[in-house]
Amino acid sequence: MQDSSKKINKKLRLQPIILSGGSGSRLWPLSRECYPKQYLKLGRNNKFSLLQETLLRINGLNNLEDPILICNEDHRFIVAEQLREININAKSIILEPFGRNTAPAIILGTIRALKDNEDLILLILSSDHFIEDNEEFKKIICEGLTFATKGRIVTFGIVPNYPETGFGYIESYKKLSKISNSSEIKCFIEKPKKEIAERLIEDEHFTWNSGIFLSKASTLLKESTKFHSQLVNLCNDAISNAEYDLDFTRIDKKFFNNCQNLPFDIAVMENTNLGTVLRMDCGWRDLGSWESIWENSKKDNEGNSTIGRAVIKNSKNCYLRSEHRLIVGIDINDLVIIETDDTVMIASKKSTQSVKEIVQELKSKNYPEVQLNKKIYRPWGNYKSLVNESTWQVKRIEVNPHSSLSLQMHYHRSEHWIVVKGTAKVEIDESISLLSENESIYIPLGSKHRLTNPGKIPLILVEVQSGSYLGEDDILRFEDNYGRLAYKNSDQK
Repeated sequence: MQDSSKKINKKLRLQPIILSGGSGSRLWPLSRECYPKQYLKLGRNNKFSLLQETLLRINGLNNLEDPILICNEDHRFIVAEQLREININAKSIILEPFGRNTAPAIILGTIRALKDNEDLILLILSSDHFIEDNEEFKKIICEGLTFATKGRIVTFGIVPNYPETGFGYIESYKKLSKISNSSEIKCFIEKPKKEIAERLIEDEHFTWNSGIFLSKASTLLKESTKFHSQLVNLCNDAISNAEYDLDFTRIDKKFFNNCQNLPFDIAVMENTNLGTVLRMDCGWRDLGSWESIWENSKKDNEGNSTIGRAVIKNSKNCYLRSEHRLIVGIDINDLVIIETDDTVMIASKKSTQSVKEIVQELKSKNYPEVQLNKKIYRPWGNYKSLVNESTWQVKRIEVNPHSSLSLQMHYHRSEHWIVVKGTAKVEIDESISLLSENESIYIPLGSKHRLTNPGKIPLILVEVQSGSYLGEDDILRFEDNYGRLAYKNSDQK
């Protein structure tokens, strides 16, 4: 097969903009506010996260710029670590202090792309989609470049194969087929009722709205300004007054706060006369519910899919996923069972679109399981809470090779560290110690201390905290490798 990337004009520069700001509440309890679905391994091989698969999917396209990513500020270290794992460098990681939907995010990415004084072609991708045929995907993207270079804003319509009510639809002026696969856009249809969706999928004028866009940066910014000039001005001010922290761009919160909460489809695509839809048939799926995860999974002869420590018997069409404990299902049908270290969810497969509603209910009742995982990610690695009591707690800490925690002290707690894997360099006041496996050290309350992994493998230790107050905000930093001294309220450890 000829590499589809060879069809790209050699003079074009293709700038990926990756939208990674969603919360993915329909995939709770695996997806949480602190670790949403785009960072989870939900593909068929469970090897890469959805974000990583999105970035790897476009490898091989010619003249590809380093990606610009837009994500929530709270997820920046997850994004940075996942990029590091697949050896991809970002041109910029733009941090949103809160979500404002896709229109502001895309405009921010466009302004950042134009900062390099090149009229790049933007390839705008969501970070939570699944594509079965990556070569076909790249082939259609290359076809879209023909329209984008002529000043069109291209979106991609997915050939529908069932009456989905959770997607938007695109109506084209021409019927779309393998022979005639492009058309100007007539209108967009928001998520239809089932009886309407059943009619739409029989008509070749209608495709699912993928939310993928291809356009010259100048065209996209010009059209955005035409219909929402105030929004563009606010995004421009938010970028112009940004602060730069390592690889991160912290946009100005007060300007961004005034941005409208608008999808790009409604803000621009429904208003512009430059829209072109290109038919795409590459096994695209929006993994937005546990039912869609089941549909995309490998199944046995009875339609069951099991992940992790799960055993099923005399059952049909079920999805069982265990992250820790053993799940056993007997004589069950059409169920989704998800187990994490702090939650078990059991739902009818047909009711998984309602998970978002139960998450809102749990959130209103202040259940911490809605927002937090027991595993918390930091720029140096991660930690996981094992035992929590009022005056003592136990954590598992993992420090990446050649990484350090900040030089810090605590006012209300002492700590005891036991190394279980790797080598630890420990600074306590003026003393420096090297600890190997099965060795431990005590950090008295009020001592200035720092933990470093000087080795080439992850350092894993058990931390026992004891004191009158154990909150993560009991920290005073003196030195930090990750620029967090200026942002004490947003990061602990």
